[in-house]
Amino acid sequence: MSRPPEYDFWLFDLDGTLVDVEGDYPQQVFDRVGERLDYDFDEREIRVLWHGLTGSRNDQLREWGLDPDQFWPAYHEIEDPTARAQAAYLYDDARELLSTIDAPTGIVTHSQPYLTGPTLETLGLGEQFDAVVCCDGDLGWKPDPAPVERAMGDLGVDTNGHAGVMVGDSPHDVRAAHNAGLDGIHVERFDGTDRPGDIDGEQHVKRLDELL
Repeated sequence: MSRPPEYDFWLFDLDGTLVDVEGDYPQQVFDRVGERLDYDFDEREIRVLWHGLTGSRNDQLREWGLDPDQFWPAYHEIEDPTARAQAAYLYDDARELLSTIDAPTGIVTHSQPYLTGPTLETLGLGEQFDAVVCCDGDLGWKPDPAPVERAMGDLGVDTNGHAGVMVGDSPHDVRAAHNAGLDGIHVERFDGTDRPGDIDGEQHVKRLDELL
């Protein structure tokens, strides 16, 4: 069987890296958020925000004339964890990679606990990871290294004698990895033309099973 690169521990972003949601689910959510904010999100704007393609979602919202302090409360009130979990699926290539890793693994995600927990449980991933860290305003948001460092602490590893990697689909994932002293692997599942610039990762793949 093919083996992944030799790392002592692996950290992963969640949405857009390991999992995604079916078809029109994001459209349904943003239609309802848009009704509250009197804003009509088009298909590209939904894709950019959902996957964080341009980096900071708050900066992107402001660029479109939307106040993040109004957007996020509406978004979190509308998105239902059960509906989100039922719409979620695990990428086949992610399943393949995870099945070969014989090392501590963790998740560092911007998705909040009330969404992350049900999604992992519904997909049968509740026991798959040794650490799950959800970023917030107190801990910090990627590319801040603090959430990555929290996950490393939960795994009982550090960068002194341990070779680690963070895998994600966003420039913030790779920058967070580098800021924490880890390698960064970028998986590009979407149209890279929506991104503002190159992502300086140690590896770039279209599918995670390319790492095998």
